[in-house]
Amino acid sequence: MDATLSDGEVHVGGDARQRFFDSRGYGRPLTGNEIALAPVEAAHLLYRGDLDTVDGQGFREFLTARGPGFGPRFLVYVDLRDRGFYLSPAREGWVPDADPAVTASDGPDFVVYPRGSGPGDGEIAYRVTVYGERAEIEAVTLEPGVYAIVDEEGDLTYLAVEDFDPGGETTFDAPEHAAGTLLDDRVLVWDPPESLYEDGFYGQPLAGRGANHDVLHLSLLEAADLAARGVLTLEGGGGVEALLERGRAVEGERFDRRLRVYRTLRDQGAVPRTGFKFGADFRVYRTVESASELGHSEFLVRARPRDHVFGPRDLALDVRMAHGVRKRMVFGLDGENGDTTRWLAVGRLTP
Repeated sequence: MDATLSDGEVHVGGDARQRFFDSRGYGRPLTGNEIALAPVEAAHLLYRGDLDTVDGQGFREFLTARGPGFGPRFLVYVDLRDRGFYLSPAREGWVPDADPAVTASDGPDFVVYPRGSGPGDGEIAYRVTVYGERAEIEAVTLEPGVYAIVDEEGDLTYLAVEDFDPGGETTFDAPEHAAGTLLDDRVLVWDPPESLYEDGFYGQPLAGRGANHDVLHLSLLEAADLAARGVLTLEGGGGVEALLERGRAVEGERFDRRLRVYRTLRDQGAVPRTGFKFGADFRVYRTVESASELGHSEFLVRARPRDHVFGPRDLALDVRMAHGVRKRMVFGLDGENGDTTRWLAVGRLTP
């Protein structure tokens, strides 16, 4: 069976509607028995031998004549078909009754239907966007959905991106006052209120502390948060501004971004702690009843600016690392106003 290319679509006549659309979910109907195929669908049918040529081109010629990015999309299309899914290009006219956001020109590449369903059944299992491993993904374009990453050997990794609620159930009655000393990139609190660490899980008791007094070690983030809440003052004067100045001196703009994420998590009832051992900004506990009866942290957070550009390889590495320690990988992204945080969880997916 032969086909023709017309305005970016491949048109097939004869018994194409019954043979390809009705029975196997390829393309979309035109008039009579004619259907239109997206180029990636036509390439798959050429590959399978169900089509002979498109404008005289066989599979090899047709595939190599496509534009940049077609190869990865074709590999993802073949893989999802092999997994038993029907799928359509996520473009206007191809997905019946689709939300305009699904078929926008800068939206996902494919709409994947649940197994056993097709374009006319009104259900969507996944919205899939395809990237090569060397692509760049701007944070502002990262939306809930499935991202199929094609590496240089043609292997596929599927990442699921979801909106995320980081809120927890930790409640803490802050003490009225604690005094600390700013020391390099940390603060030492002398004779701290017991509840500061035990109930609020702020700081870390200093190793080898003496018998007659306690010392609590705070990070600059913890100290800045407590100072902003009116709990902590610094010996020799200075408060929030002194801590902000020191934080910016040692971390640059990253400090303000991490502090925004830290304070948001605290305000929402979660308890962030350093995620350094896991290669993240924070490990986060949703519920802390006491530091002495602490469970496992539930997710890891990376704080990223609004203009951050993700590399697929870095995303895959972060997700694998989090999965390896049985946690979720969450990104706290600066919101449009710079003073809010957008939360996205990213995890591995097997369609």
